Amino acid sequence: MFIKVKIRFMKIFTITLVAIMAISIAAFAQEKNEKIKTGWTMGLIPTVSYNSDLGLQYGGLVQLFDFKDGSTYPKYHKMFRVEISRYTKGSGTNQFFFDSENLFKKKKIRLTTDFSYLTEKALDFYGFNGNEVFFNPDFMTNNQTDYISRMFYRMERKMVRLTADFQGNIIPGKLKWLAGFAFFNYQMGTVDIAKLNKGKELADQLPDTALLYDKYVEWGLIPQNEANGGHQQMLKTGVIFDTRDIEANPSKGIWTELLFVTAPSFFGNKENAFTKMIFIHRQYFTLIPKQLTFVYRLGYQGTILGDAPFYSQSYMFSSFSSVTIVEGLGGAKSLRGVLRNRIVGDGIAWSNFEFRWKFLRKTLGNQNLYLALNPFFDAGKVVKSVEIDQSKVPVNEVLANYFTGNTEKLHFTAGCGLHIGLNENFVISANFGRALNALDGKNGIYIGTNWLF
Repeated sequence: MFIKVKIRFMKIFTITLVAIMAISIAAFAQEKNEKIKTGWTMGLIPTVSYNSDLGLQYGGLVQLFDFKDGSTYPKYHKMFRVEISRYTKGSGTNQFFFDSENLFKKKKIRLTTDFSYLTEKALDFYGFNGNEVFFNPDFMTNNQTDYISRMFYRMERKMVRLTADFQGNIIPGKLKWLAGFAFFNYQMGTVDIAKLNKGKELADQLPDTALLYDKYVEWGLIPQNEANGGHQQMLKTGVIFDTRDIEANPSKGIWTELLFVTAPSFFGNKENAFTKMIFIHRQYFTLIPKQLTFVYRLGYQGTILGDAPFYSQSYMFSSFSSVTIVEGLGGAKSLRGVLRNRIVGDGIAWSNFEFRWKFLRKTLGNQNLYLALNPFFDAGKVVKSVEIDQSKVPVNEVLANYFTGNTEKLHFTAGCGLHIGLNENFVISANFGRALNALDGKNGIYIGTNWLF
């Protein structure tokens, strides 16, 4: 079955790529010279959506870019991003983000800061170690015999995040150092069923029952001192090799980093002290100038000292993130098509491969615009497991409802996306990915900003 799926995907991929090439050749025959941007430009995305459990979402994202005299275009002089959105039943995003390498006159030191308050009434939680834990969609599906609750694989989280990273040159244009600090505060708990049921007809209400998170806490699979969250004060250091031509959407170059993120005990982290190592390699190849690029990313993140608390295991660290939340494995920014946070471990490895084809490039008014498609293939797995003592599961529970008895293996996804770029730096993205294993979910549609990397 899996071989048939892969063959079918390759046929679709090939047909799609040929069609894109035909469209692109015609579109680029009408290409105009790109305008050099100066001064301030703005990108705006309003947010309006509806979820039957979370309610109505409203808000938006604004990005401001300052190009000064345009001498560095498409690289900006400084950038601000503000994102504020709410669901009527309590989930929300509040973020202020700033990035510039021009604040210090005598030295070219880049400062990237982030202040966020993120609330999630229904955050995905499927357990740990990927293929070792069983996912049964019927537990969340109304009218199924095995139905428990639409929130069975969910928990609640409130997170405050404050970060500041500094980057400077070791070898200008190639090698950089990074140093930074971060503060995280997590408040974890079970889903507030009463709040989500408020205003619903009786037939549509969620049952008040134990969820997977509740069971893990009760059984001791999540330690009591971690169950309600905690705070972390972290230091970050590392080196970055970066030869990209354009940061927002490179067409050539390498971007590789080796980082160490530590939450030491002397910094107030007590029993939750740990250190993680992160290695990420990204490379960009121009196949047709200004039109077709092939890119790939290889990543590893793992705990090398101490014991990371369960609530921080899904957070994916890097030297620079252009999106509000980066978690995985699974979801919009790691394995597109796999359920968000489906694959969580003490050590993870992942890869992404995609073609980026700009099939239309236009100058409209005073704005530079492009449209691009990106067929992709993603893969990842847990390479170091979270220790889980299955003997703690009560004998009256069916162990097969929670654990497969299988060892971890690679998880694969495939799909395609559409990107709209404004003045190179403001990018609206829409990706559709499909998991190639039913235990990882079916598919995902992700609408947001920026390229994956």
